[in-house]
Amino acid sequence: MGYIEELGKKAKAAAPFLAGCDDITKCGAMGEVARRLNENPSGLIEANAVDIENARKNGMSEALIDRLTLDGKRIAGMTEGVMQVCGLPDPIGEVISQKTLPNGLVVTQKRVPMGVIGIIYESRPNVTLDAAALCFKSGNAVILRGGSDAFNSNKYLVDLMRRTIAERGIPADCIQLVEDTSRDTANAMMKADKYLDLLIPRGGGGLIRTVVENATVPVIHTGEGNCHVFVDESADIDMAVNIVNNAKTQRPSVCNAIESILIHENIAEEFFRKLDELWQGKVKILGDEATAKRISVEKIADDTDYATEFLDYKLSSKVVKGIDEAIAHINRFGTGHSECIVTRSPENAERFQREIDAAAVYVNASTRFTDGFEFGLGAEIGISTQKLHARGPMGLRELTSYKYLINGNGQIRG
Repeated sequence: MGYIEELGKKAKAAAPFLAGCDDITKCGAMGEVARRLNENPSGLIEANAVDIENARKNGMSEALIDRLTLDGKRIAGMTEGVMQVCGLPDPIGEVISQKTLPNGLVVTQKRVPMGVIGIIYESRPNVTLDAAALCFKSGNAVILRGGSDAFNSNKYLVDLMRRTIAERGIPADCIQLVEDTSRDTANAMMKADKYLDLLIPRGGGGLIRTVVENATVPVIHTGEGNCHVFVDESADIDMAVNIVNNAKTQRPSVCNAIESILIHENIAEEFFRKLDELWQGKVKILGDEATAKRISVEKIADDTDYATEFLDYKLSSKVVKGIDEAIAHINRFGTGHSECIVTRSPENAERFQREIDAAAVYVNASTRFTDGFEFGLGAEIGISTQKLHARGPMGLRELTSYKYLINGNGQIRG
């Protein structure tokens, strides 16, 4: 029996117990995990320090090391997310609809867990806690396959969660970590449709495409974020500069950071002057000829640049004639994640939100808010960029399915 098959069998056996747990039991266990992390974060910080040291030895960029790094503040944010999840209504058992048919059959549609969820993700160890908490609360067993870069952090977190839930009589195998981070285990998870009810890839475009193209398990697309800000002719220039700065530089290595800006030609001169005064070369710009006339660019941008998720202090730029060109460009190069317009025009704001094909469409606000925690979901399993079943930040409800319960008194079909 293969390694992933062994984990899958254990998860499949544990899942029914968790599906039958009440909310007090589930939240008591995850709340205890959060309490232990808050009271003693040093063990996790020490494990994370080993990961950071290894990452630097392997030449990882500082932007990606930032994704990997955990400190007291980030751990506190992680545990706050767990407690927010615990405080949300339990979706399991919710009656979605109920009706009595003319023949007397009572048909009830009720929310249930998916069963066993597999997650393949990259460097961010906070995903380990977020994903486990959401799956656990929604009654799903989970198999977590993080990257080798965060292995020590991930193992510390999963060991803590398994130990804590087992102490409360819940099977530890409701939460499992794939400790073999080779490509073979990722490939095996993609084909484990006998055990996994859903597979969620969370990471860069390469990972997501590989999973989507190769998996026989149902997949939800998440994460790849080629996000844009369009600065309209009527925009408040200072607001636009502030939003672009926040959306690019506050944390450039995450999927809701912007990768491209589109500037109306009538305000491009003033916008680029103010942006240049602020950045002073901090962010490398790959722009079209019209951008290059107004600000220093690293190179003239081509279609490959406009399609790239840099996850770094880089940005593509294009000067456009108006909202028609901006919408067409975004719908061509965007990944369906998060898009923004900065404008004073209610008409352009409404049109942008109506015609842009993305999970989250902003008017006059940074794309950095596309996040389960910020949206009041407590945490997220990922940002879905598809349209079936789940779209945008995926919280508890997106990790559930439903079944029909039919009650009769002897009816037969004629």
